[in-house]
Formats: sequence, C-alpha cells, structure tokens
Amino acid sequence: MQHYKLLKLNYCLVILSFFSITSSYAQDPEGNNLKVSDSTKSGELLKQIGNGFFPTKVWNFDLRYLIKFNQYEGFRTGLGGITNDKFSEKYRIDSYLVYGFKDDSFKYKIGGGFRINKDTKTWFNISYVDDLKETGSSAFITDTRSFSFFEPRLLNIDLFHKHITSSISLEHEITPELYTKTELAISNIRPTYAYNYNLNGQKYSGFETTTAKMALQWDPFNNTEKNKEGATIKNEGYPKFTLQYTKSFRDVLNADFNFSKLDFRTIHKIKHNKHSYTIGTLSAGIAHGDTPLTHLYHAYPNNITKETILQRFSVAGINSFETMYFNEFFSDRFSTLVVKHYVKPFAIAKHFNPQLVLVTRYALGNMNNISRHENVNFGTLNHGYTESGFEINKLLFGFGLSGTYRYGAYHLPNEEDNIAIKFTFNITL
Repeated sequence: MQHYKLLKLNYCLVILSFFSITSSYAQDPEGNNLKVSDSTKSGELLKQIGNGFFPTKVWNFDLRYLIKFNQYEGFRTGLGGITNDKFSEKYRIDSYLVYGFKDDSFKYKIGGGFRINKDTKTWFNISYVDDLKETGSSAFITDTRSFSFFEPRLLNIDLFHKHITSSISLEHEITPELYTKTELAISNIRPTYAYNYNLNGQKYSGFETTTAKMALQWDPFNNTEKNKEGATIKNEGYPKFTLQYTKSFRDVLNADFNFSKLDFRTIHKIKHNKHSYTIGTLSAGIAHGDTPLTHLYHAYPNNITKETILQRFSVAGINSFETMYFNEFFSDRFSTLVVKHYVKPFAIAKHFNPQLVLVTRYALGNMNNISRHENVNFGTLNHGYTESGFEINKLLFGFGLSGTYRYGAYHLPNEEDNIAIKFTFNITL
C-alpha cells in the first residue's frame, strides 16, 4: 500500500507542476501582468518536454526519474530535476530521489554547482550519489542530457552493481564547438550478483576506486550563432566526435585497483534528400590494467535469454544489438559500428506515414585475463559479431515493428535463436 501511495504522490506533484505552468504570467517593462500566449507557452513546453524536462517556476522536473523498470528493481519511480535560471543564473541544485519496488530500496543524488564564467559556460559541480549502474556500460560524462520517452533496454537488464560515489567536476566550453568536462570521483562498489575479481590470489567481491576522467565533445560542423544568452546551435552538423580518458589510482584514498580506459565515439549523418538519410555510429574502447567486470564493456545487447521468439518479444533499442543476449559477451577492448538507412516515409494517408529503416550492426572485441572474473560466464567478440535487419516505424502512435537476424561467426545452431522480432517506438515533439 505504501508503494502505491508513493507512486500516486509523484504524479500528483507533476500535475500540480503543470497547473503552475499554465497559470504563469509575464511582466512588461512597467510591471503590468501580461498573459503569455497559449501557442508560445505550448511550443516552449513541448520543447522542454522533448529535452526531458517539465518546467515549473524555479525547478525543472527531470522526466527520466518518473518511472522505469528493470529486472533487479522492478518498477523504479521517483522525482528529480534541476533548478532553472529563475532560481539563479549562477547557482544550481541537481538532485533526485527514486525508489525500487522489487529491491525495496531508495536511491538518490544530492548535487549542485556554481558558474565560474558566463561566456565560456564554465561550471564547478559537486555531487553525492547512492544508486545502481549496469555492469559493462560505459557512459561519456559529456553526455549530460540523454533522454528518451521510453528506454527499452532497461526493461531486461539484470546485471547491476551498487555504487556510492562522491565527485567533483569542472565543465568548460573552449569554443561553441568544443566542450570539455573533467571529473574526480571516489566510489564504493558492490555487485548485486555473485562475482569475485581475483587479483594475485586476493578475491574482491566489493572494492573501492579513485578515478579521474577527462572528456572532450567536438562538433566541428555545427552551425552556431551568438545571442544575448551565449552561443546556441542553429543547425547540427556531422560528424560529431567524443573522446574520454579514465584513470583509476590504486592506494589513493584506499582505492584497490590501478587501470586506465580510453573511449571514443563518432556519429555521422548523410542526408540524401529531404526525407532520406543514413546515420552511422562508431564506438570503441580499451581498458588496460587491473579492471573488474563492472568497468569493462558489453556491446549493448538487448535480447532476453528465453526459449522462443515470442517469449523474447520486447522493444528494440536505438543502437543496441537486438539478437545479442544479455551478459553473453564482455570485452576489455571493443569496437562497434551501427549503420541505419532511413528510407523516405510512405505517404499512405495524412496521419499515417510509416518509415522503413535498414539496419546493420557489427561488433569486435576481446579480453585478457578472463580467469580473473569468477562466478560469471561469458564469451568474447574476437571473431566479429554481425546482425542485420529492418524497422518499420510509426505504424501506430509512434510504435512500429523490427526484425533482426544474427549471422556470421556467432550464428547459433538453433535457427530460431538467431531471430529477434520486436516493437519499435519513435515519437517526435
């Protein structure tokens, strides 16, 4: 009963926030109240929601925290967000509180920052996080806004590790096309599954890390223009490049391991005409040193380990491998290439324009010192993993269908196990 009250409270707060938006007023230079036009407010609200925020007077609710689902937490719900410029242009609070129904546990972040330089958008941030991370995932710290209304991979993830992380970071815009972020962090990590990292005969079921990260986001072909608020993107250009270096220091603040990681990603888009284009995403990473499984790489698998195609029926991701099973492969060095070709939508009716997308994905990887990772079984990608398929998007309310086939070196003996049929979900505000 307590769980349902918490869920109801979240949505009541969001509804109240909505009314605070729709009843807001602006003031003219003489202080008279002027009602903001409905069309202007609606357009701005849709833009904010498209970016993953629901704005109120001083606080923007982050929609990522409202409700999610995974195999470890079950339903995960809560509230979070960040203060906006009406609160302060020089200071911000960035925090959240969520609750997992299945593991009966709260997770949270307490964070904030202050602006050092307005022109270069230089901010100093500090945070304390007690939450979960997916084992084998590798995120770029420059990806500060990663939002989608529906994140299909989350539904089936079961390999998480708990972490309590204290961090400080500095973000700085060298030019409108080059953004940097540096982070120092101390983490206490405890896998939620049976796992030991065996290093020179000493087995670690939990461990401490002290890490330094530096990331660069370079978008050299963005067409930008200056306004009174600084540089804003007018048109996105391609390709885009992201580079990140991570260094873990052993014996610094009781850290257990010494390792380093280098991660790279580039995204390129080729427009063939107004409605047809091709997007390619190349990702690569390498970890060197005493690196536990929590900090290694998977290739973003999105297939459930169940017997039949219908039992594995779920929702396709964006750049995930749809026929690759969860926890099937891990690597300490890897690269993936995802190519999607979007065909011109079929103009069947005014509000019914499905779009065919042709998809090919390739992954290559390997791992040294596999025997160090105890109580887990996995393979490597040293022979090259290939899958291809199609999507038919926007069939009904943003939903569509996809079909993907696994072939090549990792083709499975049972033909049915190489096929993934799933929903797709695409919506544009």
